This record gives sequence, C-alpha cells and structure tokens, in this order.
Amino acid sequence: MKLSLGRYRSMLMVQIGFLLADLIFNTFCEIFRFESVILLVVFVIQDVCLVFSLIIVFLSFISTYIFQAGLVGILVTQFRTAILVSLAYTGLSITFHVTSLNKRWDDPMSPKWWNPGLLILYVVQRFMAAIYYYYYKRTALRIADPRFYDDLAWFKEYAS
Repeated sequence: MKLSLGRYRSMLMVQIGFLLADLIFNTFCEIFRFESVILLVVFVIQDVCLVFSLIIVFLSFISTYIFQAGLVGILVTQFRTAILVSLAYTGLSITFHVTSLNKRWDDPMSPKWWNPGLLILYVVQRFMAAIYYYYYKRTALRIADPRFYDDLAWFKEYAS
C-alpha cells in the first residue's frame, strides 16, 4: 500500500491543525480564568483534540506496510519516544485541567487556588508541551517515509 501525496498532505494538515489548536488553547486559556464553565469547555475541547491526535498517529502506523506485515515491534522501536511523550503530555494535560478546575470552580476570582503543587503541575505541563510539539511534528513527518510503505529489504535486515 503506497501513501499517496494527497492522503499524506491531508493527514499532515490535520496533525498540524491539532498541534496549532493545542498551542492556541495553551496560550489563551488563561483569558477565561474567571469563567469556570467556559474554561471547562475549552479544556474538554483541548483534551479531545489531544486524544484525536493520538488516534491519527496510530492510524498512520496502521496504514504502513510494516504494521500490516505484522512487524509492529519495528514501529514501536522507531517511535517509542514519541508515543511515550504523547501519552505523558496527554496525561499531564488532563491532570492539570481536572486539578485546576477543582481548585477554582467555586471561587474563580480568588488568588488562593494557585498553590505550589498546582503551580509545579502547570510549569511541568507547559514544559512538556514544547517537547510534545517537537516529537509530534517529527513523528508526523517521519511516518511519511516511503520505507514504511514498501516491501523493502531494509526492514528485513533490521528484523534479523
């Protein structure tokens, strides 16, 4: 199964769209810090986008020749770091969203909800976002390598 240019372009645009959406959500979500319901909706949309971006990466994996030949271990080895970073970032984001909404829901105007634990979680989540953006973009570009879609000798050597 060959990856057509149109299909690759559309998959890449969707993946870049999810990255941009997450960047925008992370950048501008504090605008709604005094509106808990709006912030809840923004956080839910962001988390759904993160889950969809993971699904799209796994769909890209499934469409490769290597996956269809049953050599899933090669893909896992090639993209292990990207998968772990994506899962960690998604988990951190959901944890931060739930924790921050629990703290600020009743009194969003109070500055008391920024406790040290939440602040550390916020900083770690934002730092992990930068790492996630790098690995997700790298994965989206690497998965388009024609080697993953052809029956070539490179993975026979790799497998042995």
